[in-house]
Amino acid sequence: MAPASSSARSTAPAEPAPATRPRNRRQLIVEAAGRIFSERGYHTASMEEVAAQVGISAAALYRHFPNKYALFAECADVMVDGLVSALDEVPAGASLTDVLTALTRITVSHRASGGVYRWEARYLNREDRRRLRVKFQRLVDRVDEAVRREHPSPSDEHALPSDERLRAVAALGAIGSITMHHTSIAQRRAEDLLVASARGVAASDPAAGRTRARPVELPARPVPRTRRAEILAASVPLFARNGFASVTNGQIAEAVGLTPSALYRHYPGKIDILAAACLQAAALLSQGVERSLAGVADPREAVVALASTYVAYGFEHTELNSVAEAELGGLPDHLRRPVMLAQREHIAVWEQQLRLVRPELDPRQTRVLVHAGFGVVVEAGRALRWQDGAANREAVTALILGALGV
Repeated sequence: MAPASSSARSTAPAEPAPATRPRNRRQLIVEAAGRIFSERGYHTASMEEVAAQVGISAAALYRHFPNKYALFAECADVMVDGLVSALDEVPAGASLTDVLTALTRITVSHRASGGVYRWEARYLNREDRRRLRVKFQRLVDRVDEAVRREHPSPSDEHALPSDERLRAVAALGAIGSITMHHTSIAQRRAEDLLVASARGVAASDPAAGRTRARPVELPARPVPRTRRAEILAASVPLFARNGFASVTNGQIAEAVGLTPSALYRHYPGKIDILAAACLQAAALLSQGVERSLAGVADPREAVVALASTYVAYGFEHTELNSVAEAELGGLPDHLRRPVMLAQREHIAVWEQQLRLVRPELDPRQTRVLVHAGFGVVVEAGRALRWQDGAANREAVTALILGALGV
């Protein structure tokens, strides 16, 4: 066939270049989904949103993943697989610093998608949850081994059972905390800060909490004296156990002896009950802080008081706190805003006192460390199955102080 003339070439419409399908499209999907799940929560995120983020159609997305659950489960697997692979490259017998550095580097680089672990226990099925737990145990085992080698428990009557393992879990909580907030900080600075924080946790003596923890008397949750308060009190354990999205109005109504339609006389919708729970959690913590800091003038003592209060709050109001932490992202902006303001005010108190104790820290470093302390409480509390008691509270308080470098 003869070639077209130059004039024909200039007037004919250009053929569109064939779309090239990236070889790593599945990886791009998982990365985008991880960010969206972390930011918005499992139930609020949609497959259409993920597809738009990747620049493909929803139909194309479903060719890779049959449903949202399958995509979520793979997101949960990806990061822990990366952590396991990173540790596999660290030689046996390596220093605790080398082990923590490998874990921290992967965690910080996947910071935007690491928040999926806030919901994995709620939304993964039993088998997927078991498989993920086995992988996490490999991480804990490796950190535990390094902690035992470099910071063995003191052999005295105050040492707690499985003390090294508790410190290993808590150190991982300090590192993982970077996925739970949006503080802007350079990656290398974040890595150095979190490794130091995790090392501080690993080197802590949980028994030291016996002398450093302060007695804390938190305000009790209000006794429900109205139907609205009864609905809120009945909803929190349901949300904590099953996840907000899985709880129906019928279940809430049955718990308080109402018909589902009668709930609307007290709350416009289920989301408003969740917002009330989040606000109640923030108010109880704020009141506890005010009590604990009353009459405390020394900044170091103030940090100890804040740590003791946060630990007491975690043990006494476990269900309420877990709901507020896990479900906050699912609130619409107008309901989330007052809760976020209360949380920022609480963190600002920590930042002010910690910078007085450690003036070498800048505001961003301080905020990262405060969140590392919160991460310690979450993971240590889970490891202790939130079994309340003086010894457990004191141990976790000592671990927070280690994370803060106090």
